Parts: sequence; C-alpha cells; structure tokens
Amino acid sequence: MLSTARGDVRPWLVPIGVLIIIVGVGSGVFVEGSPGGVELAITVGLLALAAIFWATGLSRHVRDLRVVVPALIALGICGAALDWPQADGPGFVAGYMALAGLALRVSRTTALLAGVPIVASIAVSDAHEAANPASTMLAVALGAGFLFVTSVLAALSQDAHHRAEALLAQESAIREAREQMAALAERARMTRELHDILAHCLSSLSLQLETARLLAADTAADARLAEQITQARQVACDGMLNAQRALQALRGGEVPGLARLPELISDTAAALRMPIDFWTAGTPRPLSPEVQLAAYRTVQEALTNVAKHAGRGAQVVVRLTWASDSLDVSIADRGGDGVGAGLVSGGLGLSSMAERAALHGGQLTAGASDDGFTVHMTLPLAVVPQMARL
Repeated sequence: MLSTARGDVRPWLVPIGVLIIIVGVGSGVFVEGSPGGVELAITVGLLALAAIFWATGLSRHVRDLRVVVPALIALGICGAALDWPQADGPGFVAGYMALAGLALRVSRTTALLAGVPIVASIAVSDAHEAANPASTMLAVALGAGFLFVTSVLAALSQDAHHRAEALLAQESAIREAREQMAALAERARMTRELHDILAHCLSSLSLQLETARLLAADTAADARLAEQITQARQVACDGMLNAQRALQALRGGEVPGLARLPELISDTAAALRMPIDFWTAGTPRPLSPEVQLAAYRTVQEALTNVAKHAGRGAQVVVRLTWASDSLDVSIADRGGDGVGAGLVSGGLGLSSMAERAALHGGQLTAGASDDGFTVHMTLPLAVVPQMARL
C-alpha cells in the first residue's frame, strides 16, 4: 500500500530538472533532426509534459504517492517516446531523471518496481532501430542500474543527515529540559529554606506570645492586653500550621486527602483551642486525589473561617456522609460569641470553595444555622474531574 512521499527533496531540483528537459533534451532532439508539422507538435508536447511530470514528481508540496509515482513513470515514458523517432536521441535523459526522482522520493522497493516500466520503455525505444538491440538494451539497463544505485546512496545520505539533525534537536531539547529542572530544583530548595525559616520564626513567636499571655495573667494586666496577646498567638499558630503544610507539599509529601482529615482537625483544635468533633457515616468509596483534595481544602478553609468569625466558645462538628452516589461534607459551628479572632483567611473563601465543588460536578451551600454557621458540600462519586486544580 502506498504511503506518504518524502517531502525533504531540495527545492532547486525542480527548476534545474525543468531546464534540463526543455533546454538539454529539447536541443538534443532538434540537433538530431528538425521535426516539422505534426511531429513538431508531438515533440513540443512531450517536452512540456515531461517538464510538468518532473515538477509534479519532485514538488515538495505533493506528498501523495498516488500522484508522485505515476508522474515520474509518465516522465520516463515521455523520454522513451522522444527517443522513438531516433534511436540515439537524448530522450533517455528524461528516463534517467525519472529513475533518480523515484530513488529520492519513495521507498527502495517502490522505486525499484516503478522503475521497471521506465527502463523497459527506454530500452525498447533505443533498441528498436539499433544494429545490436541486445547490446543496446544491456547498456540501458546497466546505465539505469548505476544511476539508481547512485540516487539511492544520495537518498540514504540525505536520510542520515536528517536523522542527525533530529538527534541534535532532541539533544538540545533534553539539555534545555535539564536546565529547567535544575532551575526548578534550586527554586524549590530556596522555597524550602524560606518556609523552614518562617515555620521556625512562627513557632518561636507562638511560644513567646504564650509566655506573655501567662505573664499578663499573673501580673493582673489589663484584660484587653491579654485578649490581644491571645489573638496574636492564634494568628501565629494558624500561620505555623499553614507553613508546615506548604513545606510538606514542597518536600514531596502526598496531596492531602480524606485520610488526612483527622490530623488536620486535631492540629487545628490544638492550635486554636477549639473543640472539634469529627463524624463519619456510610461506607467509604474510592475517590480520585483531586476530589479528595477538594473536600480537604473545604474543611480546612471552613475551620479557619470558624476561628475567624465565630469567636470564643465556638464548637465545631465536621461530618462526612457517604451515600450511594455522593459524598456529603458539612462543617457546622455553634455557640460562638461572634467576636472575631482576627485570623487571616486561607485565601480560598466561599466562592473558591463553591468553584472547587462545581469543578467536580458537585455543589456547595453555606449560611447561618441554629446559633452558628454551616458549610455543606456535596460531591458526586461517579464524576471524573475535568482538570486537577490545587
């Protein structure tokens, strides 16, 4: 079955070949004799067809072998037809050009098969009036074979050149990728260093603020001062937790999922001194990492919002409910005095949590409930996320 022809032939071959056919072969035909009348018209037509067939067969824009191969075969037959009136004419040049074109444009087997009718037509055309037809046909066959082998070697050299260029381009791409990886590794190292420093500073700050709070309580300082110190410590604790999570991710930690929720809840409860209950119901089902991350981030942001807005005395209940076709995640708080703790939000917000839910085919609702606030997210179990979004 025919496949696509090579398109990497030199563009200058087309005009050079047309010039050889029109000027070289045409001059040779007219030097051997001056055809007139119908013979002149046939000769000019054959030369024009030969030039068209050459341009078609060697054009870089024509890659269909169903066009390339017939065009080059027709070129060889045109050359044989130009030699028919005069056995020693120059028409064989067009035939040899057709053989060279086949060797350059198609596979070796296809070129060999397509060259058989060309060589046969030239041999018959040159031998039909020759004194020694067998010798003439042998000479044509040997000349065609030599030209075919030479053209094949040229094509092989061209293929090797292109393979070398492809290897060089691949090596350059690999080197560039390695450089980018090295730059990313260095950037990650510097980021880890910054996070290490940040986590250490926040941890030290938290301890110092706790000491200041105890000192303020022992010395009967103004209650407002003690409250501000407590709020500052909560800010430091929240920042330390976020820094530790980011640092763990930078160090290659796995993407947080549902299995990490108990750890998140216990760390948040300890750092913010907030009672948090965690309940699950139903039979857990396998979920993609992206869906688990959406649930984890929603719980994380909702807990931060509770600490920020619910105030002192708040109690929180986190529930995971596995249904037959969905996962329900709810974070409900109650009993807070409504005095803001001044914590900085994680940056997601209700709108971003809703976008996360919608991305995975779910939905999120949030609003006031009995003596508190509730965030509720529903995620379908059968939906495959369209894209991963951290």
